[in-house]
Amino acid sequence: MADGGGRRAYNGGGRRAYIGSFTTAGGRGILTAAVDPDNGALTVLGAHKGRPDPSWLALSGDMLYAVSETPDGAIAAYRLDGDRLEPAGPPVRVGGGPTHLSLHAGHVLTADYGSGSVTAVPLRAGGALAESASGVLRHEGSGPVPRRQEGPHAHQVQPDPSGRWVVSVDLGTDSVRVCALQDGILRLYRETPLPAGSGPRHLAFHPDGDRAYVLNELTPTITVCRWDAAAGLLEPVTETPVLPDPPTGDAYPSGIVASPDGRFVWTATRGQDLLSVLAVEGDGLRPVAAVPCGGVWPRAIALSKGMPEEFLYVANERSGEVTWFALDRETGLPRRGGSVEAPAASCVAFG
Repeated sequence: MADGGGRRAYNGGGRRAYIGSFTTAGGRGILTAAVDPDNGALTVLGAHKGRPDPSWLALSGDMLYAVSETPDGAIAAYRLDGDRLEPAGPPVRVGGGPTHLSLHAGHVLTADYGSGSVTAVPLRAGGALAESASGVLRHEGSGPVPRRQEGPHAHQVQPDPSGRWVVSVDLGTDSVRVCALQDGILRLYRETPLPAGSGPRHLAFHPDGDRAYVLNELTPTITVCRWDAAAGLLEPVTETPVLPDPPTGDAYPSGIVASPDGRFVWTATRGQDLLSVLAVEGDGLRPVAAVPCGGVWPRAIALSKGMPEEFLYVANERSGEVTWFALDRETGLPRRGGSVEAPAASCVAFG
């Protein structure tokens, strides 16, 4: 069920959000939703059930790109036609179980969890995908937690704020790799080790571009790092817990975002169904509060874009909805606004 405006016949003034999901768990594919800029409310307008398990999405102009998080992983490109998604060519094979994708220098990059690799696929004029990948960088290594770290598990890949580098976060090897994309080939430049058994999952850069916050899935912490774009150097500085108390079981932190003004960092933790608020203080973070996420198993979080107020969106996978929160500019505290039904939701993306 929806509340807080999720069922109003509101066209959002043209603003749209896109919700990924796991079709193998009952998801409807990629949902298109109107966004009310005044209160952050979402109204689902339609669904596109094309490729299975479009669990992560990225937008660029009038194009949307989606992974297919299956053992024989693929990515697909769609052209936005009003509120419809029109396939822009056939899907392209990447590594196994891709969990994340981003755009950089005329390519789509995927983090392939299952095969422990990062793949680059060139873009053609107009945004369609090339017929095949131009390069695959295979990670190597393992970690001390056998059931999760028997080998490499690339979980996220993105360009750094300077646009010079590509960073890939690997849960299985407890490390972040700094790479360069040259002529469609990803070349490893440096690998930064993180605490053994931490299981890094996602990374968010501070808007100043000189710090990075690595969210660890196996130990519910953030590794705060200095980032030197000139040298391509990621340097761990300190660890901060994301939960107010040690968890009694597996916590599984999932998503992390930093505020555009650089004052706050927010995380989601699936095993506790919590959102955590942390204040940025120099090279460190100070825990402020932890609040309920508004559902069950918050898999990903996202900040609104281009709106007068700032809202945080939570894809609650197991309870099947996206919940939105208004964010207090002074304290960073989230205030629940409402939710909209989205079975097996996995991410929320804005253009």
